[in-house]
Order: sequence, then structure tokens, then C-alpha cells
Amino acid sequence: MTQFWDRLRACCPAALPMGQRELWLGSLGIGLGLWLTGWLSRQALGEMDPWLIAPMGASAVLLFLLPASPLAQPWAILGGNLVSALIGVSCAQLLGHSVAVAALAGALAAAAMLALRCLHPPGGAVALTAVLGSPSVQLLGYGFAFWPVGINSAFMLLVALLFNNLSGHRYPHRGGAGGRARGTRDPAPSLRGSLKEDLDLALASFGERLDIDREDLEEIVLRASLQAQNRRWGDMRCQDLMSRDVIRVGPQDSIDLAWSRLTRHHINALPVTDVQGRLLGMLSLHDFVVGQTTADPRRLPRLSQARRVEDIMSSQVVSASPRQPIPELARAFADGGLHHMPVLDEQQRVVGMVTPSDLLAVLFQASR
Repeated sequence: MTQFWDRLRACCPAALPMGQRELWLGSLGIGLGLWLTGWLSRQALGEMDPWLIAPMGASAVLLFLLPASPLAQPWAILGGNLVSALIGVSCAQLLGHSVAVAALAGALAAAAMLALRCLHPPGGAVALTAVLGSPSVQLLGYGFAFWPVGINSAFMLLVALLFNNLSGHRYPHRGGAGGRARGTRDPAPSLRGSLKEDLDLALASFGERLDIDREDLEEIVLRASLQAQNRRWGDMRCQDLMSRDVIRVGPQDSIDLAWSRLTRHHINALPVTDVQGRLLGMLSLHDFVVGQTTADPRRLPRLSQARRVEDIMSSQVVSASPRQPIPELARAFADGGLHHMPVLDEQQRVVGMVTPSDLLAVLFQASR
């Protein structure tokens, strides 16, 4: 008997990596999504029959339990359901209402969704509903694609946008590793090399399509690599390589003084601090020029006419902590396009500065 249950459990799919909070939030979202979609659709369509179609239940599962899935994105639900409805109605009007026609409509809908990059599994159910639905569905003709399918899909998407973002999910989901810090076609530095080719080969080796966004997969690989690097450099922290004698300026200091310190010490940026040493901003060579740049691309940039540091400094600053692992700094410099990073203690006081040169020095020492 024990062997029987062991074999039965082996046939079951692995549990989704989902915590209790995600499970309850997703279930709550499904209930709210279906109820609000049904209520809003009833207000919009009145006594029209049907005003809520069954495939919306499947759409709700994807939108609220798996909002990061490529199958649950806005274009997937809107495009997938509308295209499938149009195909289903066309098949029904041309070939009649039979199981064979419903099968054909489902196959054509799947092919169309793949071609249009809006694959949404509930779309297959929408196509079948258009062919085998009740007489009231058949009387709607092509109107079925716009109401209730279009109305239901739009309201469900609206609820998903509000609920997912309020519950802490980034929706619509965008892959996390595809950013290009310099606005060029080159991938981020951490993605260059053989990673793309290796991922292509690994995905091809499965022999089947996986329900995961390509950029999400790249991000997973990079984070796993970061964890491995953290173990390798476990004892090496930001405080071990940062410069501690930091040249700085105050917000009321003159531009001439800031420029003098930059040139005298051969550095590219200065932290701007108050009298207690707390960070207020950063002043770089870039700020001296961009401060008075106009939007007209035909005009050359010119030096700022401001006279105080606070007038041109950058207040949005990426900083590090003394105990931060080195691999985290490396990726911030590589992908973030940073050239300097102030190190702050718990009171937000500047206690050091890290530059790419400091990281290169550590790598060079390790290679020796």
C-alpha cells in the first residue's frame, strides 16, 4: 500500500514555489476579479445574455495567481480572447455548430495567438464557446467578440492592474535583466559573453516550450551566480576596499571651490554633505555641463552659470553600506553605469567612497 501511494505522489506535479501569502492573495484576487468583472459587465451590458462568460474564470487564475507569466500579460488576455472569439464566430458561421468545428476553431485560435504573440490558454475556451455556446451566444454573431468577450477581458484586466500593484506585484510584468543602462542596443554588461548562447542551448535541450519569460530566466541565472560569488567572496565587504579619506563639499560651497577640489585631487565626483557628514547629493563633472543644457539638439552644451553646489548637484544617489558584499557592488557598477558610489553608515553619514578602480584592484590581487 505504501508503494502505491509513493507511486501516486510521484505522478503528481511538483508544488509551485508559492508562499502562503501569495496563495491567499491570489485566491482573494480571483474572487474579487470575477465578482467585480461580473458586476461591471452587468452594469455595462444590462440584461444582455450572456454578460459573463465561463473562460474568464481561467483568465482570473492566470492574472492573479501567476501575474508574472507571459500568458497573463495585458496583450495576452486582450488579444488572445478577442482573436479567439473572432475565429470561433467565423468558424461557426461558415461551418456550423459541431464538435468538429469547435476543435478546428480551437486549433486555429491557438495558431493565431502564437503568431500574434498573445498566447492565452482561456482563448481556446473562448473559441469553443463561440461555436458550441447557447443560442443567445450564436445570435450575437461577431458582436460576441466585443461584448461580452471584450468587455469581460477589459474589466478583468483593469481589476488585475489595480489588485496586483496594490498587493506588491509588478504588473504588467517586465523582465528584470534586459536593461540597457546607456541607451544603446548592447545588452547590459552582466549579460554579455556566452550567457545568451548558453541559455539558448539549455532551452533548446528541453525540447519543449517553457512558461517563463526569457529575461526572467536571465535574471534568475544572474542572481544564482551572485549568490555563488557571495560565497566565494564571503569575507570581503565594501569596507575592505573603499577609500576612507573622502574629499567632499557642502551645499553652500561655491562652484569654483568644488571645481578646484576635483582637479587638485584628480577625481570625477564629490559627495555633498551637511555639517554632520550626512549625504545630501553628489556633484560630478557631468553636472557642471548638463546644468544649463537645452532640449534643442542643435545647440552645444555649455557650462552652468550657477554659483553654489546645491544648484547643480544630483540629489538622487545610489549608495552602499560598509558591510555590503563585493559582488553586489560589481553588478551595480557594470549594469548601472555608475562611476562612483558613496558608502554610508547607519546615520547616513559618508564614511567612504568606492569606484570601479577599487574593484579592479581587488580582482587583480585575487588573480595573483
